[in-house]
Amino acid sequence: MLIGIDVGGTHTDGVCIQGSRVEVVAKVPTDHDNLLGTITEVLQAIVRDCPSTDIRTINLSTTLSTNTIVTNRSEPVGMFVIPGPGIDAQSYALGEQYHILGGCVDHRGAISAKIRPEYIKPMAKVCRDAGVRVYGVVGKFCTRNPEQEIAAAQALAPQADFITQGHRVSEALNFGRRISTSYYNSAVWRTFNAFVDALEQSLSNLNIQADLNIVKADGGTMPLKLAREIPVQSIFSGPAASVMGILATSPAQEDALMLDIGGTTTDMAVLLDGIPLLERDGIAIGQRPTLVRALHVESIGIGGDSCITSYNGQLQVGPDRHGPCMAAGGPSPALMDAMNVLGYASLGDRERSAQGIKELAMTQGMSARECAEQAVRVAMSTLKNKVTAFLDVLNSRPVYTIQEMVEDRKVAPKRILATGGPAEAMTSLLEETFDLPVTAPPHSQVANAIGAALTRPTQSLVLTVDTSRGSFTVPGLGIHKAVKRTYTLDEAVVDATTMLRAELDRQGIPAEDGDIQIIQAEAFNMVDRDRMIGRNIRVRCQMRPGVITTLDA
Repeated sequence: MLIGIDVGGTHTDGVCIQGSRVEVVAKVPTDHDNLLGTITEVLQAIVRDCPSTDIRTINLSTTLSTNTIVTNRSEPVGMFVIPGPGIDAQSYALGEQYHILGGCVDHRGAISAKIRPEYIKPMAKVCRDAGVRVYGVVGKFCTRNPEQEIAAAQALAPQADFITQGHRVSEALNFGRRISTSYYNSAVWRTFNAFVDALEQSLSNLNIQADLNIVKADGGTMPLKLAREIPVQSIFSGPAASVMGILATSPAQEDALMLDIGGTTTDMAVLLDGIPLLERDGIAIGQRPTLVRALHVESIGIGGDSCITSYNGQLQVGPDRHGPCMAAGGPSPALMDAMNVLGYASLGDRERSAQGIKELAMTQGMSARECAEQAVRVAMSTLKNKVTAFLDVLNSRPVYTIQEMVEDRKVAPKRILATGGPAEAMTSLLEETFDLPVTAPPHSQVANAIGAALTRPTQSLVLTVDTSRGSFTVPGLGIHKAVKRTYTLDEAVVDATTMLRAELDRQGIPAEDGDIQIIQAEAFNMVDRDRMIGRNIRVRCQMRPGVITTLDA
């Protein structure tokens, strides 16, 4: 049996899936001050009907890392960067403890200037005196030779609880993005690991012995053990789970717009010929571009619990949420209350919805029905405007799916796939607003949890070779060895895919023919004094994101 748990802003959902059938569904309010208690409550509900001994995998999507950063509760990080010449390293500064070291690794991975450990000591003391316990070390071209990063990390190790080394967070090149990625990885490390510790204890108490995975932003999963070292990959895992939930419950063959409507926000994504779009270079966290690959998803501050308020005599819906809607015991009228009044929904205590909307209507000099109609109209108009802007941006540049780059192709949704708690109630409203057919797939209220349960693991690998130096490097696996000078790009492609398949086998991840894709394969001639001295080869391959099965209709 597979368990999927999605920790959302309003509710935490859980499902138990056997084969291609949903056997158990659980939904509880999310307690942001006690996420462990929330997840434990979901697990207890599931194991009442699913024997704990039959559970073999638990996949989790969580907002924990995201919320830690957004609410400014992340831990201070001591950053040590090794830029080399020609880089304004200060322009990438993050945090109060940002230190620039001497030293240089060139584009071929050759060390042209060594760092001086004695120069690190006074900088390290400043961090220690400031109470900093987690660090990040990032060198330019570190993926081609991590020696300088490793040396700096060893110098910091006596005073560090954790150190993120830049060559371990991603194999892709980009010095600025790598600094941001490493910083945020260390910033959420302690919070994420404390949560995982408590989660594992809860599973032990419930006698659950299963493989634990976290949903990544790119729509795949990785083992929780690995996520302990790279928790930044769990940022935005919730929206990724919603996209995979659509693939598992309502696979499309045409262009489609996906709307995951929660209590607080609506996440929107696009399927191009049924395939999700990808932020290939990496998402931005706190306005800083990173190397965290992610599905292309954007959030709108409209959900079922979005407050209805008045501003300058005009009704507004969202982005604020003051708890659940009044029908569910909340303090102020929200969108779902308006939908209750108009008969689109029949949630909870409809009399409380009517009373809350009536009181708001009186302040506006209108009837309760007029107030509800205006609120719903405002919400739908906001959704449409945001979706239109989202599509305009997508159509202004080349787009990337999880399989390939697509050029000269406009995204033109033929239908809308709606998931989330309010999805079924909003179907007719969405059809009227967008003039498109709208489908709420089976189990749409827990589609995120289904997506989490059925998302398959993904992993990527980058191989770089400098034949003039005879060097062969796979940073993600810690492989650095010699290679013959006649080594070719074709050999690199074979070696990269072979090593990735071996690593997937080691982790127990099945990969069929076609599941491993080459997303970059380049070879550049290196010339010295009009003579070719070798080739610089770079190959990047990955396990294609996807779901392990689709649910029975």
